[in-house]
Order: sequence, then structure tokens, then C-alpha cells
Amino acid sequence: MSHIRSRKHNSARIAAMVAATFSIAATAADEVTELPEVSVKAAKEVPFKADESANNKFTKPLIDTTQTVQVIKKELLREQGVFSLTDALRNTPGITIQLGENGNTSAGDTFSMRGFNASNQLFLDGVRDLGAVSRDVFNIEQIEVVKGPAGADIGRGAASGYINLISKLPTLTGKNYATIGYGTADKKRGTIDVNQAIGDTTAVRINALGFDGNVDKRDEVDNQNFSLAPSIGFGLGTPTRFYVYSQHVRQDNTPDGGIPSIGMDGFYNASAALRAGRKVDRENYYGSDNDYEHVDADMVTAKFEHDINATTTVRNVTRYGLSDIDRITTGINGLTAVGANPNTWTVARSRQRIDRQDEILVNQTSLNSAFDIAGFKNSLAGGLELIYERQKSKGFGTATTVISGVPYTAISSPAANLYNPNENDLLGKPYRNGADSDGRTSTMAAYVFDTLDLTDKWQLNAGVRFERYDTRAKVGTVSGTAPVQTLTKSNLSDSDNLTSYKAGVLYKPATNGSVYVSYATSYTPPASANFALSATANNQNNSALDPQKTENIEIGTKWDLLNNQLNVTAAIFQTENDKQTSFDDLLQPVQIGKTRVSGYELLAVGQLSEYWQLSAGLTKLNAKALEQQSSTGLNTTGVRWVPDYSATLWTQYQFSGFTVGGGARYMGEQKRLVTAELANVNNMPEIESYVVADAMVAYAINKNLNLRLNVYNIFNKDYIETLNNSGARVRMGLPRSGMLTAEFVF
Repeated sequence: MSHIRSRKHNSARIAAMVAATFSIAATAADEVTELPEVSVKAAKEVPFKADESANNKFTKPLIDTTQTVQVIKKELLREQGVFSLTDALRNTPGITIQLGENGNTSAGDTFSMRGFNASNQLFLDGVRDLGAVSRDVFNIEQIEVVKGPAGADIGRGAASGYINLISKLPTLTGKNYATIGYGTADKKRGTIDVNQAIGDTTAVRINALGFDGNVDKRDEVDNQNFSLAPSIGFGLGTPTRFYVYSQHVRQDNTPDGGIPSIGMDGFYNASAALRAGRKVDRENYYGSDNDYEHVDADMVTAKFEHDINATTTVRNVTRYGLSDIDRITTGINGLTAVGANPNTWTVARSRQRIDRQDEILVNQTSLNSAFDIAGFKNSLAGGLELIYERQKSKGFGTATTVISGVPYTAISSPAANLYNPNENDLLGKPYRNGADSDGRTSTMAAYVFDTLDLTDKWQLNAGVRFERYDTRAKVGTVSGTAPVQTLTKSNLSDSDNLTSYKAGVLYKPATNGSVYVSYATSYTPPASANFALSATANNQNNSALDPQKTENIEIGTKWDLLNNQLNVTAAIFQTENDKQTSFDDLLQPVQIGKTRVSGYELLAVGQLSEYWQLSAGLTKLNAKALEQQSSTGLNTTGVRWVPDYSATLWTQYQFSGFTVGGGARYMGEQKRLVTAELANVNNMPEIESYVVADAMVAYAINKNLNLRLNVYNIFNKDYIETLNNSGARVRMGLPRSGMLTAEFVF
């Protein structure tokens, strides 16, 4: 029986947010200044290639931007049949996905980029997007992946870059779209994208999504997603524009804790019997039929733009967002060989509950201008940002204990049969233990970027961000060992001033190419991810610690080839993160640890001819841990989950109404064990390398109807996608599966 929760308050919240979207819009001024009509003959757009970023902090086109930026457009995602942000990011090399620690399973989109965690570096239209949400791309125009430290762009925590999602907004022209899809594992998906002009300068747009389906080769696991994104724009086509838009997400999922890693290549256990054990069925579900995940996420945004003149624009963006996740998941860990018959062996289960709320309020004011000084062209971007962020999490327990005089009884969590688990086993619900956290951060920031054209061939750019943050946290901590423990509540705080830089020099040997060198920094203060400060000396969130500092140097070149239809990029880089928590020779915690990642990246995006599209990328990473020693004196030399090589490819060709496409992605070996002294430790030491291929065929029946069949993992490659930190459990990659979609244009 599935877990049921009243949606009355959620329905009220979504109704209020939608009402707010249009009530704000109703206050917009009706007067607009019309521009004279201008006839422009634009070059034909290349479906996969973007020439400009939607981020107004960039002062030049992408070909003249001195860092690696990959834009993944909605046209590519449509052809690939990609729906989730996680799948969309497989189009850029160097990103890996995480499962979680030991018995815990990560919530929402969790991944690393160029060797550093980037889960909290998600932005929507330049505003940080908080919340443990598995994001869909139904309302996304394009995804901009900015690589390398980006403290000057976005502030704290941007050690490896950030991912900026660009929303669909109303336009005066455009078509309406609807899709209906059905796939393997009884997946059903429908979307609408309706854009309607109202008068000469006003338009509304509504994007909506409905999804319901199971997960291929996973018993009991299913997902539901119902989302709505209404928007309205005033003054379109005039110097003064005003947008109000919102997004509302409702997800009801059965979370997947994965399967045991026994029997897989590389598995080790001290027990000879377990070492010889066979694999479990990948369809096995080790949770309970009352495991659940409910996600509610709402945000409303007001954006104002005014063109002071042809080269100067001022903008203001105000956003409020609120998201909730309530989830109970079952994790698996220790194996027990009960007798000689493997059919009697068991695997231990643990229960994890997350009840968390994220809140954000942001106001951004920015100015973009182009002007001449002493005969030199300047492209300037500057702005002010006021940000309030808050995360509240409830604490839970599962064991028999007495906490500060309050007795608690252990919940039911029996071991599962290793090869024949039963989802009807009675598994208890974790109890509230008072170890709650309530963290909030207030930020004030000012930034300026400028690019100076020294000559037609030489450009110099620089940027700086001044940031003041103030983090305050109320943290409950359960200490001691059961059956007698103590709950301690602490009020912790941390504040500091951060100054992040970036600078670059660019040379243009031709109008369609550039060669550059750049330098950038960023800082990661304690508790940047969840604002939950700690008083523990060796915890990286300790409020007494200094912010970590990241520096990056990059040398690269970018070229628009084939009459500007194909962009190719090559870059070499080295990133170093300093002031990580380590231990000295006396095993005392000190901030001397470092991580250094060096490598190169190659990208090619665009078209080889009018009918032949291409998107490809390759990254080589060499990651090292420096001066890092554990509390037991072991030296760490490697970095987890960083593949030496990763690559991605998608290409397609159009002819006689048909479109045929296909691609592959390669992920190199990802190590879990990064300390040489830990050989022969239980479970899986690494994720083996793999190659997975996908294919697509589409046929345009007429100008209003298109049919598309996507087949994923066409050769049915059996591979591990994610492995937890203990190596005890894995989540397998998607097996061969498919989706047939009908696309309507009206």
C-alpha cells in the first residue's frame, strides 16, 4: 500500500503562487513606447549551437568568452528524448552522479563537475535554485554549463563552476506545441507549450507537464510529476519590458535505494562464501511498499528590463521560492551468510527520513553597457544582489535509546532476504529525535565585469565580486552512545567578506576564432551547502574555519567553422582547492588539505551541413589529493568519483521527412577507494568504465505532426551508474528501453 498524504495545503499554496504571478502582472503599467519597425534578415539558426549566453554577466559572445561554457539547447534535448536535468547533463563531459553515503541516498539532483561537488551550484535565470528536486526540462529553453571557479559570477561555493537553467518566457511570435509519449515500464508523459500574443506588446505563455511511470527493470519504483509554469510579458518589442512568471512542481515518487553489489566485478568480502556469491536480480527492491518521496516546489519571479539607449540596459529581478521534501528511503549495507545455502543469506536494511524545507528571496539589479573610452571599446556589466536563503531540516532516529531523559523505541527494520526481498516486510517509520537544524544566510554582493577591446585582435577582460555573508544556524546534535545519549542545541554563526576575481587576455587571429588565457578564483565558506554550521573541530562546516579557496588557470581556443555553423573548443586547465580539513602528524585537525584537478576539454557543437547536426565532447581529468591525512593517520592521494576520461557524442541526419540519429557516452573508471593502505576493504572499490549507445528515428507526417522513437542503451549494456560511499550498494544504469512520442504543432 502506498503512502498517502493530504495535498490540501499544497493545492492552496500552488493556487496562491499562480494567483500572485498574475496579480503582480496586473499592476504593470499599460503605457509602452513603441520602437520604429526595422527590417532585419537574420541568419538561419543552427539547432544545436548557441552564439550568445542568456547570462547578462557575460560581456561578449561565447566565442570571445575566456572560459569553457557549453550551452545545451532544448532542440538537442528534444531529439534525444531527454526529460531530466541529470540526463541532459550527459551532453557535457566531466560530470558524474552521486548516490549517497553508506545507507543514505542522496535527494534531488546530486553531481560533481571537474572533480568538485556541484549539487548546490544550480541556478535558474541567474538565481540560485535551492531544493532537493529532481528537475525536469519541460520549461527550459537552454542549459548553460559554466566550468571553472566562478566566485566572481555567482559568489560562494563555485569551486568547479555552475549550471544555469534558462526559463521559457513569452514572445510575440512563436508556435504552440504539445507532446504525448508512451514508453517501456508503462511510462506516460505529456507536455504543452502554449505562447499567445495579446495585442501588440503583450503575450502569455503556459508550459505544463504530466508524467507517470515506473522505472525499467526496477520492481516497485515509480515516479509522478505534475508541473505548471505560467508567465506573462508586457512591453515586448519596446524599450521597457516586464515579465512575471512562476513554476510549480509536484512530485510523488517511490525512492530507489539501489541493490547490493555482491557478485559484481571487483566485489570483495572477508567471507569466502560472500566473495563467491552470485549477483542479485537487478529488479530486486529492498525497500518497503510504504517508502515514499513527496516534493513540492514553488517560485514566482518578476523581471523588469529597460533599454536606456541602444547600448545600455538596466534590469531588476525579484524572486521568492519555497520547496519541501518529505521522504522515507530504505538503504542496504551489511551482508550475512546464514548457512551454506545462499537462498538464506540476508542483507541489513536501514531507514532514512528527510523532512526539509528550502526558502529563498532574491533581488538583483544589473546594468549592461557598451561605450568607448579614449578610442577603446568597453563592454561593461555590473550589479547589486541581495539574497536571503534558509534551510530547515528535521532530525530523526531509529535505535532504542534515551535522549536527554526521553526514551525512544527502535523501529522495525528486519534484514531482507538477499536474493528474494519482500517489499511487504514491516519496516518502521523513523521517529523525531530533536536533532533539527535551521540555518539561514543573508548575502549582500556587488560585482563589475569589463571587456576592453585594445585592438581588433586583442581583448582584455576582468571582473570582481565583493560579497558579505552572514550565516546563522540553530543546530540540534545527539551525542554519546545508545542507550543513553544527550541532545545539545547550539546557536552558531559565521560571517565574512569575500572578494573573488577573474581575468583574461584574448587574441583573435581571425574574426571567427580566438585564443585566450584566464585566471579565476572562488571561496567556499563553512556550511555553504545547507547553512548547518558545526562546532566539531574536524568538520568542514565548523564556524571557526576559514573559507576554502579555489584557483583556476585555463588556456583555450574557440573557432566557428563551416561558415560559422560549427563551433569547436579546446582548453587545458588546472584547478586547486585549498584549506580543506586534514590532520597533522599529531592527528590534530588543521586546514592544510588540497585537491588539484588538471586536464583538458574538447567540444564540437553545431552542424556539418544543413541536414547533419553534431554535439560532442571529451574531457581528461587528473585529480590528486595533497597534504590530506585522516584522523587515523592514513594518507589520501586520490579523489573519489573522478574519471580519467569521459566523452559524449550525438549526431543526426535529416532526409525525406525522416530524421535518424544516435550517439554514445563513455565514462571512465571512478574510484571509491583513494587510499593505498585500504586494499581488500569490503564491497566495491570502484565503478568500472562503460560505453552506452542511444538511437532515434523520427518522421514528420506533416507540418503539424511529428512521430519520434527514442531507444536508450540500444545494446542493453549492463553497467553501474552510481555507487554509494561504502561500496555496498549500487544503482544500475538504465537498461534497453524506449519512448514513442507524438509531437503536435498548432
